[in-house]
Amino acid sequence: MNARFTLMELPRAWRLSLTALVLVMGIGLATSLRHLVDHHQNRDEEPGLSLTDVEAAYHGIQSPARLRTALESGHPETLPPADRKALLDWLAGNRVAEAYDDPDLGDRAPAELIAASCVQCHNKKAEGPAAALSLEYWKEVKRHAFSRSLDATPQTIVEASAHAHAPTLSIWSLLVLGLLYCTRWPCRLRSGLALLNGAALLLDIASWFLARDSAGFVWGIAIGGATWSATLALALLLVVADLWLPRKESK
Repeated sequence: MNARFTLMELPRAWRLSLTALVLVMGIGLATSLRHLVDHHQNRDEEPGLSLTDVEAAYHGIQSPARLRTALESGHPETLPPADRKALLDWLAGNRVAEAYDDPDLGDRAPAELIAASCVQCHNKKAEGPAAALSLEYWKEVKRHAFSRSLDATPQTIVEASAHAHAPTLSIWSLLVLGLLYCTRWPCRLRSGLALLNGAALLLDIASWFLARDSAGFVWGIAIGGATWSATLALALLLVVADLWLPRKESK
């Protein structure tokens, strides 16, 4: 039986050409990931890409303001009823940011009421869970003062994105895995990467649609997308290494 063909047997010109093309694919992968972050980040009004951003894009988010939820549940217990009503009215209004420290309200301004009844526990120097929800400054308060209603990306746009990305990403995988198959690396490594890469891409693309009805599939998008990118990047590195590592001389 003839020995299996491997990339390291190619002439130098071919190996240089393949190396250049693999590097271009690596640049394309990095650029795609950068575009993904730029496209989806800040949906939750926080810098950087998070699972919440992905959930907002593919499932949608409907969540009341955390301050409102806490106040309506009776927290803090020592807050006078008049102060609780004033804070709830403030959160329900359309001037949440403007009225927070309104000098015309004097000691009835939300900033003053929060400072008097909440900040003694909710500050960065406090101990326990309350320290994680600091309310000392407006930049901290505003994270919990607004209700969030983020609709998922329209179905037609998701379908158009899948129409463009599903064939393209599949072809990427086929090309890179085809090159990986023609390397000297152990069969188990090559087969394992191929299986992970294909399964991850299927999980990612399928979860785009499944997440619309169930938020749990947002994890499928995150895990599938991350695994596909990681296995593709590793496969590219293995291909380049195989092209240029010295051959083992036969005895």
